[in-house]
Amino acid sequence: MPEYMIAFNDEWTPDMSDEVLGERGRRGRAVCAEMEEAGVFIFSHGGLDASTAICSVVPEGEEAVFTDGPFVETKEHFGGLAIIDAPTDEDARYWAGRIAVAVGWPQEVHRFPDRNRHRRAPEQPQ
Repeated sequence: MPEYMIAFNDEWTPDMSDEVLGERGRRGRAVCAEMEEAGVFIFSHGGLDASTAICSVVPEGEEAVFTDGPFVETKEHFGGLAIIDAPTDEDARYWAGRIAVAVGWPQEVHRFPDRNRHRRAPEQPQ
């Protein structure tokens, strides 16, 4: 089955009290529990924002250069995600809709490319 990421940016979440945020978190976790029961749930996590960024890394030739915190030019910060293994795009859309309604902010759905698509066929002996 295809794997999907349902995700949101931190900037898409409205300002709300800790009480309201806690309730929305409980509602989101309830949807994740439903996805587990349906056999599509793989992983989820939320609560990410600029403060959770450990570092950025950029290539300089053959070297990796690390800097603390998020990439300076970034205006949006990843907020959270759920990874699911759903049979169709329509199923992934359904679960994304359930999450969006439960937490009260927008979600994006991405289908991961087929892992085998980029693998080379084994070389045949000559």
